Amino acid sequence: MLWATLLILFPLLIILIISYNRLVREKHRVFSGWSDIDVQLKRRHDLIPKLVTAVKQYASFEQAALEAVTELRRQARTQENVKTRGQIESQLSGSLFSIFALAEDYPDLKSNKSYLHLQQEITAVEQDIHFARRYYNGAVNQLNTRIDTFPDLIVARLLRFKPADYFELE
Repeated sequence: MLWATLLILFPLLIILIISYNRLVREKHRVFSGWSDIDVQLKRRHDLIPKLVTAVKQYASFEQAALEAVTELRRQARTQENVKTRGQIESQLSGSLFSIFALAEDYPDLKSNKSYLHLQQEITAVEQDIHFARRYYNGAVNQLNTRIDTFPDLIVARLLRFKPADYFELE
């Protein structure tokens, strides 16, 4: 009788341990992916004041666009919620590209080396954000799938694992 009970409980315990370890691994991948995104967003946020300064020198009457970028940057830096931050970051990307579009009207600005360098850096950071976002969203997908599938869902519900939010940019 004892052996029969052990033969049933031991495999169940092993399955629970393996499921728990998989869930923890996926949760840490999500944290790591978010950390990568956060680093890239901070790089972009650090470039924005330099871009605003460069554009102000040439396009002083485009103040509204510059203020919008600065305000969105401030909002993004204080936002913790992934979904809301994604919405703000999308607006920030759009505002940055509108500044680049405005620069087309200013030949002196377009030929300024520091402006061109900033434009290249921001473009590179945008690509890095794209790659980091793809990794993060893949990790989120993996975690959320594990949380919703058997046998991991049993462990996830018992230990209150929560699905993660995707980081979506338009």
